Amino acid sequence: MSKDLRWKLLLILAVVAITSFMVFPVQEKVHLGLDLKGGIHLVLQVRTDDAVKASLDLRSTSLTEQFNRRGLKVAHINPDVAGGGLVIVGADPVAQDEFRKVFSEQLPSWRVSKEGNDFRVTMGSQELSFARETAVTDTLERIRRRVDAFGVAEPNVQRQGLSSDRILIQLPGIENPERVRDLLSTPAFLEYKLVSLPANFQGQTFGGLPDEPSVLQMFGGTLPQDTAVFPQEKIGADGARQTLYWPLTVSSPISGNDLVLARRGQNNLGMPAVDFQLTSDAGVRFEKLTRENLHKQLAILLDKKVISAPSINGVINTNGIIEGSFSIEEADDLALKLRSGALPAGTNVIEERTVGASLGLDSIRKGVTASVVGLGLSVIFMLVYYRGAGINAVVALVINILIILSMMSYLGATLSLPGIAGIILTFGIAFDANILVFERIREELRLGKTVRASLDAGFKRAFSAVFDSHVTAVISSLVLIQFGSGPVKGFAVSLCIGLIASMFTAFFVSKALFDWRVGQGRRVERLSI
Repeated sequence: MSKDLRWKLLLILAVVAITSFMVFPVQEKVHLGLDLKGGIHLVLQVRTDDAVKASLDLRSTSLTEQFNRRGLKVAHINPDVAGGGLVIVGADPVAQDEFRKVFSEQLPSWRVSKEGNDFRVTMGSQELSFARETAVTDTLERIRRRVDAFGVAEPNVQRQGLSSDRILIQLPGIENPERVRDLLSTPAFLEYKLVSLPANFQGQTFGGLPDEPSVLQMFGGTLPQDTAVFPQEKIGADGARQTLYWPLTVSSPISGNDLVLARRGQNNLGMPAVDFQLTSDAGVRFEKLTRENLHKQLAILLDKKVISAPSINGVINTNGIIEGSFSIEEADDLALKLRSGALPAGTNVIEERTVGASLGLDSIRKGVTASVVGLGLSVIFMLVYYRGAGINAVVALVINILIILSMMSYLGATLSLPGIAGIILTFGIAFDANILVFERIREELRLGKTVRASLDAGFKRAFSAVFDSHVTAVISSLVLIQFGSGPVKGFAVSLCIGLIASMFTAFFVSKALFDWRVGQGRRVERLSI
């Protein structure tokens, strides 16, 4: 055996050993996709208008403070989310210059226009785009935190497309879609607001009213400027769900962004609740708030809905508790959401699929059966039609499969049903490459050339055709990997790896096996092909 053939065979054995080590045991080394393992597939669309609205509300509050400080009178300020601006309605006509001065100081990059006695201030297109882009990236990051805190193994959380407002979430092994949907799609924005009651209110505590007109009537038809109505959903004494409405102050001195810790605890009755701890700065604010409003009601809101409104019976600093009608699971989920941070914008569930573990096992069984049947028929054909040369093709195919699975294991790629389809397609492509080579060798033998000359010429003549077809297919696969997602990407990854491996096995492995069979330095009269 020549030195050149020896190192080729040693290299092939090394490839087999390394890839086998990387592949076996398969169930531990190769990650199964959602369609094989079972789990939840969600596509969420971020409501970027929420982030724009929040930004406009913040600027509206800042402008209101400046107007009040300078004695400037306006009727009200309306947000224009679609246009990315604010409309200052009923601005005092004698103080127009003073209004413009406030705009130039508070909103220097915004455009200012005048419509009668109203002003319209609009943020620039770049600032508007930045607000929407930040809403998507921040939502993606906080959903990842929630998934990590939930303890899901091998999750897939990613943005769908480069500039899309959609987020793809795949959680293998999870079979409770309602809980996961609530955990990942609700913003969990926590606020504390004082209950705003008229001076003539009779009674010790307020318990909410059944509709908004009743709340307005309590104030004589018009709410105070710093008051708004918020709903509370609760179960009544008769077991029916009802909605109550609360007048609360607009400002919220404490929010979920001030939390440093949240965990499930218990209230005085031993019922599940959420204990939390504030930052030192927020603790100072909370202490001032509770000291100045002793015996008043302080409402706790989650996502603009009232959870409860207990009376302030003492001064509270950094530690507090959120009480409500929580189950243990709901208290755990709320604490997790508060620890992960509120989503900067709401989300809509665009797509939801749940794959049961039994369906996943059934998919594996059918996929493996299809692979074995396809592989078996192809092997039988190669052995019958090409006889001894068919053994080369089979050995090359086995090495090809080992390379595919080992590379998927190394890259951390997920094997899904489309991935199995890509591998089965690779079987055909790999055999097709060998068939091209074998047919060229047969042609050379029919021309009367020697076995060795026919082998060399056959591999040489087939190379360009096989190489061209493989390169075009690899390019197509790379395009699918770059721009596809989910099942399409899984199919493209397995196919791309299989194509590259096919070139190695069809020309390097198969040629080395032919050289080993015909020997070196001796004349061979016939070739089984």
